[in-house]
Amino acid sequence: MIELHAVSGLPEIAPGDDLAALIAGRSSLADGDILVVAQKVVSKMEGRLRDMREITPSDQARELATRNGSDPRQVQAVLDESIRLVRTERVIIAETRHGFICANAGVDHSNVPGGDILSLLPVDPDASAVRLRERLLELTGRTVAVIVSDTFGRAWRMGIQNVALGVAGMPAVVDYRGKDDDFGRTMVGTVVAIADELAAAAELVMNKTDRVPAVVVRGYRAAGDPGSGRQLVRPADEDMFR
Repeated sequence: MIELHAVSGLPEIAPGDDLAALIAGRSSLADGDILVVAQKVVSKMEGRLRDMREITPSDQARELATRNGSDPRQVQAVLDESIRLVRTERVIIAETRHGFICANAGVDHSNVPGGDILSLLPVDPDASAVRLRERLLELTGRTVAVIVSDTFGRAWRMGIQNVALGVAGMPAVVDYRGKDDDFGRTMVGTVVAIADELAAAAELVMNKTDRVPAVVVRGYRAAGDPGSGRQLVRPADEDMFR
């Protein structure tokens, strides 16, 4: 049995807050648990916020904003977080420095206090997950895994879904290549993104309006060496649509 436990009652997170301590004080962690934490609260804790009142948009930002009906200051923030623009019609789909391909390079102003404040993705989501894991061990004595998650859109599928940006203390994928299936055929391409699947399961408890930015997953055991969110980014030379 796999259980999902909401970590509710967290206050509004501000830069410098001890997020791990706030989570530890509102949950009962056990060894082997997996903590899924929404990127937004991690970004707030790490000060990955930007005030649009301090942004001067470029000509490119103004042109894209006019075309898409957006705020040129927010578009500039998107450009600043991007290394490649994949699509600019209706919405900007961009590649971030991490290699993520997502809407607006992960720049967002939902669930952020103040109408002019934008949230950016963590600089290094894997490092963010590691720091939370180490701090939770220090505070609770429990060895847990941590997933830093965010909701991304999906090509060819409607709706958004929670995915893993950063992973610490557990495998990010389970590789079945070279193993036999139930009928003795050798699998050649089956690699399951279990960190993404756990992040998606946690979103069922988080929702978008319930102020539940952290979920404890209990009962799941993944065999394999600890991995990272970076493993979930497809290398450019394997991207058939680039």
